Amino acid sequence: KENILLIFDPTTATTYEINVKVILKNMEQVLKDTMMHFPEIKDGKCAFPFNYKDRTFYSCIKSLSKHDWCSLNKTYQGYWKYCGKEDVADCAFPFWYKRMIYRECTDDGSLFGKKWCSLTQNYNKDGIWRYCD
Repeated sequence: KENILLIFDPTTATTYEINVKVILKNMEQVLKDTMMHFPEIKDGKCAFPFNYKDRTFYSCIKSLSKHDWCSLNKTYQGYWKYCGKEDVADCAFPFWYKRMIYRECTDDGSLFGKKWCSLTQNYNKDGIWRYCD
């Protein structure tokens, strides 16, 4: 066969054949782009934050999919699952907001009085947050 690359997915015992007609220096990107085609792993836990295509995500994304999904590794390696209501990033306690350090969810600065938390330890710098349940 002409330039066939075999990739084995140990979670499903499936071997994928990829027809490779690229220059070797592009191989890593081709593999990353192909990884999304591996089957979903239903029993995994989202690894927030995760890195995918040179970006950091603190929540589920829709990239290359009709439904929200997340990576099961801190750096995406082809292992993923569709997200459910339980798939949210953990609050980063303690976190710094304005001139205070918070060790629990707060309603400070909330327009609707709803409690929230930072997903990084420095909200002032990163501005990444979510509502608390």
